[in-house]
Amino acid sequence: MSRTTRSARAGSNRASLFDEITDKIIGELEAGRVPWVQPWATAAAKAPLAVPKNAATGRQYSGINILILWGAVIAHGYPGQSWLTFRQALSLGGNVRKGEHGTTVVYADRFVPDDEKRRARESGEEAATIPFLKRFTVFNAAQCEGLPEDVATIAPPPPPGLIEPRVEALIRATGIDFRIGGNRAFYAPGSDFVMVPPPHAYFEPINWHRTALHELGHATGHASRLGRDLSGSFGTKKYAFEELIAEMNAAFCCASLGIVPTVRHADYIGSWLEVLREDNRAVVRAASQASKAADWILGFLPADDQALPGMDRRAA
Repeated sequence: MSRTTRSARAGSNRASLFDEITDKIIGELEAGRVPWVQPWATAAAKAPLAVPKNAATGRQYSGINILILWGAVIAHGYPGQSWLTFRQALSLGGNVRKGEHGTTVVYADRFVPDDEKRRARESGEEAATIPFLKRFTVFNAAQCEGLPEDVATIAPPPPPGLIEPRVEALIRATGIDFRIGGNRAFYAPGSDFVMVPPPHAYFEPINWHRTALHELGHATGHASRLGRDLSGSFGTKKYAFEELIAEMNAAFCCASLGIVPTVRHADYIGSWLEVLREDNRAVVRAASQASKAADWILGFLPADDQALPGMDRRAA
């Protein structure tokens, strides 16, 4: 097989994988279900609220894999958020039960081909990287048997009384200019501050905390932090894409902190669908940026909080 043929086939595989993921998310949104909220908006959810993690390494999954694994948890009624590859289950002394079907997750990275390295050396220019997406299969710990007790154990959620003070301490720790007042929540990119109405303006206090995490998500995009493109005006695709990032970021932060995620801007579903239909990589890119935003925010948790079950912020 020629290098050109291999490259074309790899490109086709990447495209089909992006299409597969995007089509699934589009299908959920068209049905009125928001994938980063739906698992916790129904009594069918048996697993505790948390970000999925690898049971062998303890590392959390990130980006689009969070949505994929949350979807599998709700679809199959798994009782926990811990996952393993077939080989990892064996390495821990257990095994995947016969007849069990795994869940496909993805690994995204970039590489520099040898020809490009050579060209860059000869020209003195920077080498161009090529993105790649690789799929692999994982199994929920509930699909395995013989695992060590500490691996199979489901960690309890944090005590409810600790959640709100933790979020408020986190807001202060980020150092972001956070103002309370007015009658609407927003982030002002030019002046770099977040404004959120006072807590008594919300029907439930926890909604104030959810809103704060959403707006903090926008603030992570400032040039002094993660440097996202925040230039989109209301109604544009850029604006819709940034809202998608902030929504997922809030869901990821909420799940890590023990707060049930909600949709802050359900009226944007139509504009999200427009973005996803036009670009089959948009949802993967948005989820990746949302994970980076959540990691940035949660990185300000006190060290003892970060050591709690489900709070490991290392990339999977």
